[in-house]
Amino acid sequence: MKNIIIFASGSGSNAENIAQYFTNNSNVKIQAVFTNNAQAGVIARMEKFNIPCVVFNRAEYKDETFFLNKINQYQPDLIVLAGFLWLVPEFLVNAFPNKIINIHPALLPKFGGKGMYGMHVHEAVKAANETETGITIHYVNQHFDEGEPIFQAKVALTQTDTPDSIAHKIHDLEMAHFPKVIENLLF
Repeated sequence: MKNIIIFASGSGSNAENIAQYFTNNSNVKIQAVFTNNAQAGVIARMEKFNIPCVVFNRAEYKDETFFLNKINQYQPDLIVLAGFLWLVPEFLVNAFPNKIINIHPALLPKFGGKGMYGMHVHEAVKAANETETGITIHYVNQHFDEGEPIFQAKVALTQTDTPDSIAHKIHDLEMAHFPKVIENLLF
């Protein structure tokens, strides 16, 4: 049995997709979703899967002993960031080397770094007149979006694409690829 913890800050569409993907897989269990947002949509999405949500604040997140104890209760084989917006502290990266992954809505190293998430990324891609964009699934280190890439998928862009249409294309790539990459990393 492989255990996953998901970290999410927002609506939880990626977390829900991952939970749905592994629903009937007896070899993988999503033990918990950790969120830094008590109002996050991911909390309601996880109810139908009976996946517990652990809400934490910044002080708890920065408290190495407290936070590692909280995570270790779930014995994760993999920690998956799915729309989680805080920088992962160095103690957590060190405790789980090559066991924390993130998905980014662009082809890193382009359009990464602090503040580059969601529509900010899609607006930057459009402003740069890119002819393609995509997703990058990467290992997490102590810097935003600088960990070693694991997987990238690309999609073509046209002059008529808008940040909203780019977001839809990226969402489709995330839904298609993220769960499969997680599964491949686990086995």
